[in-house]
Amino acid sequence: MAYSPLSFNLLFTSLILFISTSTSQKTPSNKPHALILPVTKDISTNQHITRIYQRAPGIPISLTVDLGKANLWVDCENNYISKSYRNAKCNSPPCKLAGSGSCQSCYMGPSPGCNTNTCTTSVTNEVTDRLTDVGEVALDVMYLQSTNGSKPGKLVSVPGYVFVCGNTKILEGLPKGVSGMVGLGRAQIGLPYQIFKAFNLPKKFGICLSSLPRSSPGAIFLGDKPYVFPSQGDVSVYLHYTPLITRPFSIPGTNFRNDPSTEYFIQVSSIKINGKNVNFNTSFLNMNKEGFGGTKISTTKPYTTMVTPIYNAFVRAFMEQRKNIPRVKPVAPFSLCYNAKHFPNTQVGPNGPFIDLVLHQKDVFWRIYGANSMVKVGRNVVCLGFVDGGNSDTAIDIGSYQIEDNFLQFDLESSRLGFTSTLLLHQTRCSNFNKRTQA
Repeated sequence: MAYSPLSFNLLFTSLILFISTSTSQKTPSNKPHALILPVTKDISTNQHITRIYQRAPGIPISLTVDLGKANLWVDCENNYISKSYRNAKCNSPPCKLAGSGSCQSCYMGPSPGCNTNTCTTSVTNEVTDRLTDVGEVALDVMYLQSTNGSKPGKLVSVPGYVFVCGNTKILEGLPKGVSGMVGLGRAQIGLPYQIFKAFNLPKKFGICLSSLPRSSPGAIFLGDKPYVFPSQGDVSVYLHYTPLITRPFSIPGTNFRNDPSTEYFIQVSSIKINGKNVNFNTSFLNMNKEGFGGTKISTTKPYTTMVTPIYNAFVRAFMEQRKNIPRVKPVAPFSLCYNAKHFPNTQVGPNGPFIDLVLHQKDVFWRIYGANSMVKVGRNVVCLGFVDGGNSDTAIDIGSYQIEDNFLQFDLESSRLGFTSTLLLHQTRCSNFNKRTQA
């Protein structure tokens, strides 16, 4: 059953009551099988938002999900109040976890985000053209929902969660009510790794982004299967796998004191539309030794972008498959649009050509159906939901629209990505996981 607005509100009301009566602990709660975070879609920005509980007393914090970002950052300028807040002293273990080599002297504090002899690290808003500042590394208590893989369980606490204090100006471009961003990237300070370590969980997490608005959330699963959806059972049985690739430098072309990227890359070898190859120079798809190229998975890009040579060939190939259908005036940011009557709805969305991202082997491909390729932008208009990425340092950025209602598992133990294609093939979607709290 989908997660109704009423049950969503009741769940968080009960969690607030629980947290407000809890005291800070020195060790995490009893080990859960896995943890779950609800993820909602903000229609006005196409960003995906999760909610955690932080501070003492605990309050709900809304955060934009950034799959590849290294850390969790929160606006500490706007009334951050917590009895359990601790700034990370210079050269302390939390500073090393954050990869910080800098210390600050603050003459306005002491207060959250402004303390002397505290280490700092970068705060980045990937949504707003990589808007970056420096923030204080800090620790506070966090509360998350446990799950056995089929329904939520008890609330558990992480007393010393390491995060970064940002400032209000970095919130530019994020939805109203959002207090920061949560990074799921491959870094020790990232949410997955901190939770894996706190509860000794397998180094695996799953993402299922809902295509529906706030009243029908998807989920992030921190831990291993099962991922049980009503009437379908464990959706991990539908997973296909491809290796995860590490970009050697977080800033391509730079190797001076530059750590490997925390983002998630896969090898796309070619692209097919209705089984026919898209003709372009496939060397664009390969990541070179300086870190340029490759295919990245992103939750801060609303739609998949391709560098111009690939995009132009891709659009030409798509038009060839629908050459007898007249086009209509493009609607930004898209360049190819049609009258919706030519793309009638099916079980897997508008009846457009299927798109295959052929991966590390020819028989392994990620198939994209109409639900993830065609975007309805008006009553009678649908557009090809891919965007010209210009001269990007990444050949392809797979955006959130293309992964909605797909289940993805990031297996960090085996460095591989599991993917299902659309769950609509199996008569379910990401909003159908049972997120109701246990009595």
